[in-house]
Amino acid sequence: MTINIKQCTLEDLRILQEISYVTFNETFKDQNSHENMTTYLERAFNLEQLEKELTNISSQFFFVYFNNEVAGYLKINTNDAQTEEMGEESLEIERIYIKNQFQKHGLGKYLFNKAMEIAMERHKKKIWLGVWEKNENAIAFYKKMGFVQAGAHSFYMGDEEQIDFIMTKTLL
Repeated sequence: MTINIKQCTLEDLRILQEISYVTFNETFKDQNSHENMTTYLERAFNLEQLEKELTNISSQFFFVYFNNEVAGYLKINTNDAQTEEMGEESLEIERIYIKNQFQKHGLGKYLFNKAMEIAMERHKKKIWLGVWEKNENAIAFYKKMGFVQAGAHSFYMGDEEQIDFIMTKTLL
Protein backbone atom coordinates (compact mmCIF):
# COMPACT_ATOMS: atom_id res chain seq x y z
CA MET A 1 0.00 0.00 0.00
CA THR A 2 1.49 3.32 -1.07
CA ILE A 3 -0.03 6.73 -0.36
CA ASN A 4 1.21 9.88 -2.11
CA ILE A 5 0.09 13.49 -2.36
CA LYS A 6 0.50 15.78 -5.36
CA GLN A 7 -0.51 19.41 -5.66
CA CYS A 8 -3.01 19.94 -8.48
CA THR A 9 -2.26 22.20 -11.42
CA LEU A 10 -4.35 23.40 -14.35
CA GLU A 11 -3.20 20.31 -16.24
CA ASP A 12 -5.22 18.29 -13.72
CA LEU A 13 -8.46 20.21 -14.31
CA ARG A 14 -10.45 17.40 -15.92
CA ILE A 15 -9.28 14.82 -13.35
CA LEU A 16 -10.26 17.24 -10.60
CA GLN A 17 -13.69 17.68 -12.15
CA GLU A 18 -14.19 13.93 -12.46
CA ILE A 19 -13.20 13.15 -8.89
CA SER A 20 -15.28 16.07 -7.60
CA TYR A 21 -18.38 14.71 -9.32
CA VAL A 22 -17.76 11.14 -8.18
CA THR A 23 -16.96 11.85 -4.54
CA PHE A 24 -19.70 14.44 -4.02
CA ASN A 25 -22.27 12.21 -5.70
CA GLU A 26 -21.23 9.14 -3.70
CA THR A 27 -21.45 11.05 -0.43
CA PHE A 28 -24.65 13.04 -0.87
CA LYS A 29 -26.87 11.53 -3.61
CA ASP A 30 -28.90 9.36 -1.22
CA GLN A 31 -29.92 12.33 0.95
CA ASN A 32 -30.76 14.81 -1.82
CA SER A 33 -33.04 14.98 -4.83
CA HIS A 34 -31.60 14.21 -8.25
CA GLU A 35 -32.54 17.73 -9.42
CA ASN A 36 -30.75 19.45 -6.53
CA MET A 37 -27.68 17.25 -6.94
CA THR A 38 -27.50 17.96 -10.68
CA THR A 39 -27.91 21.70 -10.15
CA TYR A 40 -25.20 21.77 -7.49
CA LEU A 41 -22.72 19.59 -9.38
CA GLU A 42 -23.07 21.66 -12.55
CA ARG A 43 -22.58 24.92 -10.65
CA ALA A 44 -19.80 23.90 -8.26
CA PHE A 45 -17.73 21.63 -10.47
CA ASN A 46 -17.96 22.99 -14.00
CA LEU A 47 -14.56 23.49 -15.65
CA GLU A 48 -14.74 27.28 -15.54
CA GLN A 49 -15.48 27.31 -11.79
CA LEU A 50 -12.75 24.78 -10.99
CA GLU A 51 -10.23 26.70 -13.12
CA LYS A 52 -11.09 29.88 -11.23
CA GLU A 53 -10.53 28.08 -7.91
CA LEU A 54 -7.30 26.42 -9.08
CA THR A 55 -5.81 29.73 -10.20
CA ASN A 56 -6.71 31.57 -6.98
CA ILE A 57 -3.41 32.12 -5.16
CA SER A 58 -5.20 31.75 -1.80
CA SER A 59 -6.46 28.24 -2.60
CA GLN A 60 -4.63 24.96 -3.09
CA PHE A 61 -5.76 21.51 -4.19
CA PHE A 62 -3.94 18.25 -3.50
CA PHE A 63 -4.70 14.81 -4.93
CA VAL A 64 -4.14 11.80 -2.72
CA TYR A 65 -3.05 8.64 -4.53
CA PHE A 66 -3.60 5.14 -3.18
CA ASN A 67 -1.42 2.60 -5.01
CA ASN A 68 -0.93 5.15 -7.82
CA GLU A 69 -4.67 5.75 -8.35
CA VAL A 70 -6.31 9.10 -7.58
CA ALA A 71 -8.39 8.30 -4.49
CA GLY A 72 -9.50 11.76 -3.40
CA TYR A 73 -8.45 15.32 -2.82
CA LEU A 74 -8.02 18.19 -0.39
CA LYS A 75 -8.88 21.83 -0.99
CA ILE A 76 -7.64 24.50 1.43
CA ASN A 77 -8.27 28.25 1.47
CA THR A 78 -6.65 31.21 3.16
CA ASN A 79 -7.22 34.95 3.12
CA ASP A 80 -10.11 36.08 0.88
CA ALA A 81 -10.63 32.58 -0.60
CA GLN A 82 -12.16 31.39 2.67
CA THR A 83 -15.89 30.77 2.37
CA GLU A 84 -16.52 32.64 5.65
CA GLU A 85 -14.77 35.69 7.09
CA MET A 86 -12.37 34.05 9.53
CA GLY A 87 -9.39 36.37 9.20
CA GLU A 88 -5.83 36.04 8.00
CA GLU A 89 -4.81 33.85 10.94
CA SER A 90 -7.14 31.05 9.77
CA LEU A 91 -6.90 28.27 7.21
CA GLU A 92 -10.05 26.65 5.85
CA ILE A 93 -10.34 23.02 4.85
CA GLU A 94 -13.05 23.40 2.23
CA ARG A 95 -12.98 19.82 0.97
CA ILE A 96 -11.61 16.47 1.98
CA TYR A 97 -13.26 14.15 -0.52
CA ILE A 98 -12.36 10.45 -0.75
CA LYS A 99 -13.89 7.96 -3.19
CA ASN A 100 -15.99 5.35 -1.37
CA GLN A 101 -13.77 2.48 -2.49
CA PHE A 102 -10.77 4.11 -0.78
CA GLN A 103 -12.40 5.04 2.51
CA LYS A 104 -11.25 3.40 5.75
CA HIS A 105 -7.59 3.44 4.62
CA GLY A 106 -6.56 6.56 6.56
CA LEU A 107 -6.59 8.84 3.51
CA GLY A 108 -8.83 11.47 5.15
CA LYS A 109 -6.43 11.68 8.07
CA TYR A 110 -3.51 11.84 5.64
CA LEU A 111 -5.08 14.84 3.87
CA PHE A 112 -6.04 16.41 7.19
CA ASN A 113 -2.40 16.14 8.30
CA LYS A 114 -1.32 17.84 5.06
CA ALA A 115 -3.68 20.74 5.84
CA MET A 116 -2.30 20.93 9.39
CA GLU A 117 1.27 20.95 8.09
CA ILE A 118 0.49 23.86 5.75
CA ALA A 119 -1.34 25.75 8.52
CA MET A 120 1.66 25.39 10.83
CA GLU A 121 4.14 26.41 8.09
CA ARG A 122 2.07 29.54 7.49
CA HIS A 123 1.78 30.28 11.23
CA LYS A 124 -2.01 30.06 11.26
CA LYS A 125 -3.70 30.14 14.66
CA LYS A 126 -6.88 28.34 13.64
CA ILE A 127 -8.03 25.74 11.16
CA TRP A 128 -11.72 25.48 10.35
CA LEU A 129 -14.28 23.85 8.07
CA GLY A 130 -17.96 23.56 7.33
CA VAL A 131 -19.61 20.13 7.48
CA TRP A 132 -23.23 19.21 6.73
CA GLU A 133 -25.13 18.64 9.95
CA LYS A 134 -26.34 15.24 8.63
CA ASN A 135 -22.85 14.00 7.68
CA GLU A 136 -22.37 12.11 10.93
CA ASN A 137 -19.26 10.21 9.80
CA ALA A 138 -17.43 13.41 8.90
CA ILE A 139 -18.51 15.16 12.11
CA ALA A 140 -17.24 12.22 14.17
CA PHE A 141 -13.94 12.27 12.25
CA TYR A 142 -13.42 15.99 12.80
CA LYS A 143 -14.27 15.73 16.51
CA LYS A 144 -11.70 12.94 16.76
CA MET A 145 -9.20 15.32 15.12
CA GLY A 146 -9.86 17.93 17.83
CA PHE A 147 -12.44 20.18 16.17
CA VAL A 148 -15.34 21.72 18.08
CA GLN A 149 -18.54 23.20 16.71
CA ALA A 150 -18.29 26.99 16.74
CA GLY A 151 -21.36 27.97 14.73
CA ALA A 152 -23.38 27.16 11.63
CA HIS A 153 -24.20 28.61 8.23
CA SER A 154 -26.58 27.96 5.37
CA PHE A 155 -25.53 25.88 2.39
CA TYR A 156 -27.71 25.57 -0.69
CA MET A 157 -28.06 22.24 -2.44
CA GLY A 158 -29.94 23.39 -5.51
CA ASP A 159 -33.01 25.13 -4.11
CA GLU A 160 -32.85 23.43 -0.69
CA GLU A 161 -31.33 25.25 2.25
CA GLN A 162 -29.21 22.99 4.43
CA ILE A 163 -27.16 23.71 7.54
CA ASP A 164 -23.41 23.24 7.77
CA PHE A 165 -21.77 23.19 11.18
CA ILE A 166 -18.72 25.45 11.41
CA MET A 167 -16.05 23.48 13.24
CA THR A 168 -12.76 24.96 14.41
CA LYS A 169 -9.50 23.76 15.87
CA THR A 170 -7.12 26.14 17.60
CA LEU A 171 -3.47 25.57 16.77
CA LEU A 172 -0.75 26.00 19.37
